Amino acid sequence: MNRTDSAGTAADLAAEAALLEIAEELGLSDLLDRAEPFTLRQATDLAAVPVPGAAAYLGALVSAGLVEQAAQDGPYTPVADLADRRYRAGYLSWALNANRPYIDHAALFLRDPETAGRTYARDGRKVAVSSRWIGSRGFYPGVIQEITSGAPRRVVDLGAGAGGLLVRLLRDLPDSTGLALDLSAAACEEALRAAQRAGVADRLEVVHRSIESIAEDPAPVRGADVVHAGFVLHDVVARPDVLDEVLRACRESLAEGGRMIVTDAVPYVPDPRERAFSALFSYLHASSMEVNLPPTEVWHEAFRRAGFTDVSSTPLQMPGSRVFQAAG
Repeated sequence: MNRTDSAGTAADLAAEAALLEIAEELGLSDLLDRAEPFTLRQATDLAAVPVPGAAAYLGALVSAGLVEQAAQDGPYTPVADLADRRYRAGYLSWALNANRPYIDHAALFLRDPETAGRTYARDGRKVAVSSRWIGSRGFYPGVIQEITSGAPRRVVDLGAGAGGLLVRLLRDLPDSTGLALDLSAAACEEALRAAQRAGVADRLEVVHRSIESIAEDPAPVRGADVVHAGFVLHDVVARPDVLDEVLRACRESLAEGGRMIVTDAVPYVPDPRERAFSALFSYLHASSMEVNLPPTEVWHEAFRRAGFTDVSSTPLQMPGSRVFQAAG
C-alpha cells in the first residue's frame, strides 16, 4: 500500500502509535531515543521480560519499519525518522488514549459534567507521555529556543508532567538547575525516573503540588530566571482572581530580568492547518474539563493585570498552540 494514500497513512499511524506506546510501557523509549544500535539483551534487561517475548516485540518493530536489523542475530538500530513518527503518533495517543474517559463517557459529560468529572479521570501518566511526544516537535523546540536564549541559571516548570521539557533543558544548560512542579503523583514519579535516566537528577527538584498553591506559597518559583507553564494555566482561567494571584506571585518571585513563558492554546483556530486538532482540543476542554480556552487577547490582559509590562505571543507547530512571553 502506498504510504501517500490517506487510508494507508492512517493505518501506519495507528500501528506506529500502538507499537510505540508498548515501547513506553516496557521502558524501552529511552533506548530507541538514543538512535544508536542496541542488543536484544539490553532490551530484555530494561523491559524485565523473557528473551522470547522481547525478541518477538523487537521483530514487530523491525517489520513495521521502526527499527532496522542488518543480520538475524545482530543489533537493532532505530530508523532515522523515528522521532518524527513518534511526534505524529503523539496526536493519536493524546486524542484517543489520554482522553479515553471523555470519549467513553461522552454523553454523561454532556448531561452531568460534575458527576462525570468526579467519577472518571484521565490517567496522568498517559497525558504526560502523549504530551511529551507531541511536544518533541509541536512546541518544545520553540519554547526551548526562547528559554535558552537568555542562558537562565534556574528554570521552573509549572505543571511539568513527566519532566520532558526540563530534562532537555538541563541537558542543554549544564550549569543550570530546574524545578518541576505537578499535581499528578504518577507524573512526578515519571519525571524523577526521566531525570535519573538522563543523568540530571542532581540538578532537578520535583515538587508534588498544585499550581494554584503558588499564590499562597511562591517558594518553588522564588529566584527563577524563567518560570514556564505548559498547557496548564488554562485550567485556572475560569477563576480569574486565582490566575491573577498565581501570575502576580510568579512576577514578584522572578530573579532580576526574569521572564515568564507560558505555552498554551487558543480556541477554535480557523486556519486550515490548525482547525481540526484545535477543534478537538477546544471541545474536549470545554465539554469534559469545564475549561473554556481563552483567546490571545485574554491572555495578554491577564499578564498585564499581574504587573507584566512587556507581553508578546507567537504561534507554535502544534495546531492552536501559542507561546506567550511576559517580562517587566
